[in-house]
Amino acid sequence: MSSLGDAIDSSLEKRLEDSGNGTGALIAAIRLLNRGAVRWALRLLMKEVELDGEKKPLMEWVLAKYVGESQCPTVAHFVAPFFELGMKLATAWLHADEEPIKQLLSDPAVRRGIVTTLRGIALFGVTTPQKLPAPFFIVWNFTNACNLRCIHCYQNAGKPLPNELTLEEKLRVVRELDEAGVPAIALSGGEPTVHRDFWPILAEMARRGFYTAIATNGITFADMEFAERAKKLGLRYVEISIDAADPNIHDKFRGVPGAWSRAVQGLRNAVKLGLSAALAFTVTKVNINEVDKVLDLAQEIGVRRVVFFNFVPVGRGRENLDIDLSPEEREQFLRYIYKEMKRRKMEIVSTAPQYGRVVNQLGNGSDTAPTHFVVANDPITRELTEFIGGCGAGRVYAGLEPDGTLTPCVFLPYPVGNLRVRSFWDIWMDPFMENFRDRDRLEGFCGRCPYKLICGGCRARAYNYFGDVLAPDPGCIYNSNEWKKLVKDLPRVKIKVSPLTFK
Repeated sequence: MSSLGDAIDSSLEKRLEDSGNGTGALIAAIRLLNRGAVRWALRLLMKEVELDGEKKPLMEWVLAKYVGESQCPTVAHFVAPFFELGMKLATAWLHADEEPIKQLLSDPAVRRGIVTTLRGIALFGVTTPQKLPAPFFIVWNFTNACNLRCIHCYQNAGKPLPNELTLEEKLRVVRELDEAGVPAIALSGGEPTVHRDFWPILAEMARRGFYTAIATNGITFADMEFAERAKKLGLRYVEISIDAADPNIHDKFRGVPGAWSRAVQGLRNAVKLGLSAALAFTVTKVNINEVDKVLDLAQEIGVRRVVFFNFVPVGRGRENLDIDLSPEEREQFLRYIYKEMKRRKMEIVSTAPQYGRVVNQLGNGSDTAPTHFVVANDPITRELTEFIGGCGAGRVYAGLEPDGTLTPCVFLPYPVGNLRVRSFWDIWMDPFMENFRDRDRLEGFCGRCPYKLICGGCRARAYNYFGDVLAPDPGCIYNSNEWKKLVKDLPRVKIKVSPLTFK
């Protein structure tokens, strides 16, 4: 794994320090954090402290005290004044306003994310990509039960599995993820809202301060009372899948007539309630010509964020390999949505890690997409991209199966370990997970690509096409030859597709 010194050359550092845009201070801070004495101090601040049965790192308690929370252990009351003094000095030196920082830190999920990052530096030093002691978020396939029958479903959902976690086990998992320092949990499926445990688990996640999210087909959210109850219990982010502006295409894709109208209504309800909402769209040959119309639909509904999911041949997707885009089609598509993002002035992102490279190339280095959550053009984010960028499987996120099995990604169903028999820490630190945290292990062109720190290729696609998480991603334009070899062996599946065209 590369060191910070390998990541930043001295001439670049000097130029940034002279620029006055904050990046020089950032680099200096990162170098400071990597010093042995500072890491030793950080390890002290990461010691767990318990209050009323709740365990948190001391630093997390200190941040809570800093923003005005009174229920903190005695040691946090002692340390907090020193931290507050340090913050006042730092903001004065940087000519920054302290109040917005306090507002940001008032969110317990943000505090937990910061502490998890600092804990990673304390334990592992500064690395590229940054190695973390816990992922920033877990995508929890809450149940295998589903009220739709999507042709591309990575979970092959339908009926619940006989060995799914009980409510008691789910509550224990939430507690363990809390103590591990995971900031966010996204419930997925199957369809999480059809399970009887959805409500108590949502409430418990919110009570513990997680950033609570859901990836849903939107059917249940078409009922305003359901959506209102979800918000009241603490749901913060709703991502609803709509795979076409044409109801017939969507319903055929999703396997149930009427699915489109309810999904659209569910999204409208989420927007009306003021929930953070996004439209999710899995891009395939079947619906790629719906992209413009779906973006129009999102704007008409009032959604400011559209997430284009990378098709991965897993679950029922393996039965429909012919709907996958070629590398050339994917490249054209990613370039197109970047331009549309600039034109429409809305958040348009993709889970394809190549989007980070495309944004970097088309933005001439001014724009960056460190993850599929955001595209930004500020200098500090650009400097952080190599530490957090690219495929996040097994690194900044992980998947959790209905039976408690932890996987690197919901699209990469490799069973690393089960929370019924192993601790989260033990599974997260499993040697297999190192394959996702050391980009020098990558094989083929992905291993020597100059963009591997901001992309790294989709490890799920590599695994599902080649059976090897370190193999090249056949969806990348730079791996076109790998794709050409693959398509000779792909089974032919008769699905009506349209030629790739954009207006």
